[in-house]
Amino acid sequence: MGLRFGLLGTGYWAAETQGAALAAHPGVELAGVWGRDPAKAAVLAERYGTRAYDDVDALLADVDAVAIALPPHIQGDLALRAARAGRHLLLDKPVALSPEVADRVVAECEARGLASMVFFTNRFSDSVEGFVREAVESGGWDGARVTMFASIFQPDNPFGASPWRREKGGLWDIGPHALSVVLPVLGAVEEVTSVLGPRDTAHVLTRHRGGPVGSFALTLDAAPDAQTFEVALHGEHGWVTAPGGDRSAVAAFGNAVDRLLAQVESGVGDPCGVAFGRDVVRILAAAEESARTGRTVRVP
Repeated sequence: MGLRFGLLGTGYWAAETQGAALAAHPGVELAGVWGRDPAKAAVLAERYGTRAYDDVDALLADVDAVAIALPPHIQGDLALRAARAGRHLLLDKPVALSPEVADRVVAECEARGLASMVFFTNRFSDSVEGFVREAVESGGWDGARVTMFASIFQPDNPFGASPWRREKGGLWDIGPHALSVVLPVLGAVEEVTSVLGPRDTAHVLTRHRGGPVGSFALTLDAAPDAQTFEVALHGEHGWVTAPGGDRSAVAAFGNAVDRLLAQVESGVGDPCGVAFGRDVVRILAAAEESARTGRTVRVP
């Protein structure tokens, strides 16, 4: 029997990605499901041949690790609760909507020696991970240009009914994916400037330590014909565009499980652990503050 996982969440992502990957993974056991709607938890648990829990603390007492597929304002508090119970964490992005909550999750993981992972989907594809590694090794980058225009508020999109995505938009939903590729290459962000444009598009400039600048345009409400996803670096090597992911979301999540298991075994952290996830939250919060106040905001 492998590491015992509890799944927190019962929505589309929990059912079709995290639950599917955990149930199929040979190195772990999906030991239980908890959700805010007990009826949905029961249906999902039956689908994957496991137990539904009405009490999240009872689930935490029975597992070694949790995978969380819940809105970030709920995930942050539950991640903290799980860490305090000594459970390893496999979180969705963003870790939380508050840098203070993210800080507390990181502190608990460090104090208790817990393994952690934040699921930035494409960072668990070999094509993207190889691109990031080669870009870091080659160096010489002056900046990045990122355009991520999604159009999720269409009748057939499973994410369009998500209230937190309506409220927080592309900055918080797809911004983490963009930053997960750019940050390792350009380095730590020191200042952020942001404005909002039509269709709730966040236009963000990030100044990185040593001078590189990132330019991001992010929305979930693009016109359907304007959808595009591009991450491009520029510098001494000209313009270089990042590849797309080469794994399905389920396969990528399986890789995230592999990397969490490797952490548990070795005690060595992962580049996509909660400390990195916390850094992403700090940048997003600074961008939100900049758009609200009209000022450039320094990142702690």
